[in-house]
Amino acid sequence: MNHLPGSSPRSPAPSPDPDVDDGSSKKQATRVFKKSSSNGKITVYLGKRDFVDHISHVDPIDGVVLIDPDYVKDRKVFGHVLAAFRYGREDLDVLGLTFRKDLYLASEQIFPPLETDRPLTRLQERLIRKLGPNAYPFYFEVPPHCPASVSLQPAPGDTGKPCGVDYELKAFVGETPEDKPHKRNSVRLAIRKIMYAPSKLGEQPSIEVSKEYILKPNKIHLEASLDKELYHHGESLSVNVHIANNSSKTVKKIKVSVRQFADICLFSTAQYKCTVAEVESECCIVHRGSLFLSQESKIKFSPAKVPTLH
Repeated sequence: MNHLPGSSPRSPAPSPDPDVDDGSSKKQATRVFKKSSSNGKITVYLGKRDFVDHISHVDPIDGVVLIDPDYVKDRKVFGHVLAAFRYGREDLDVLGLTFRKDLYLASEQIFPPLETDRPLTRLQERLIRKLGPNAYPFYFEVPPHCPASVSLQPAPGDTGKPCGVDYELKAFVGETPEDKPHKRNSVRLAIRKIMYAPSKLGEQPSIEVSKEYILKPNKIHLEASLDKELYHHGESLSVNVHIANNSSKTVKKIKVSVRQFADICLFSTAQYKCTVAEVESECCIVHRGSLFLSQESKIKFSPAKVPTLH
């Protein structure tokens, strides 16, 4: 279940910056995200916060950092892309042990700029043209094997950040990349790594099952199918149900549910499952020797967020 927080939990949310004009006659504009440190001495400009994993590669993270040279002086400005895996509640962190693992995926010195043959992206060119000579570009590449952003929906009584994987872009002033940044001269932006969804859909999913009873010769045959293979967040699921009741029993209700399975590797790999949507129909009575077909009145329902760890 992919989830993008509205802002980093450690700092205020970034605000969209006014459109960047590239000076062309058509005055095409690009919307960017802007966030400044608490002392206002460094500001990060980022074109987007969702970066797609295309299986073969991941969208690069490119933008610029605007600095105050009188404040930075002979120090340096570094940028990090971090991934964090939280596998326990914050209120259980005791004796300096935390249920969180931070990984540095990419690191770069932004100021003073290092020599590189990499050309500026179109976004960086336009931002530097607008912001002036104190804007310096950064460019990060996230390895394709890194996990996607995932948030495990907590139970109603849980507090703190949910378990899962989240990503963060950080820029700070320091002497070395290993320096611990201060809140006053650092910027943190929550970003998200999402998986590529293929535009070419596969076959329509369907399944057939039969149930037989002891000492009874005939069976109940059930066939169910979905209208498509891939669903996006917020979409309703349409299920076609076909029942052939050849038994001596009467079908009095039909229940359709969606179950979510999550393979989570903590101390050992375990599979968690929960029901995220369920609909039950009691008006669809299928007498013995009769048929039921729901194609004209499809069973529709929408999954909802529920606690993942059951």
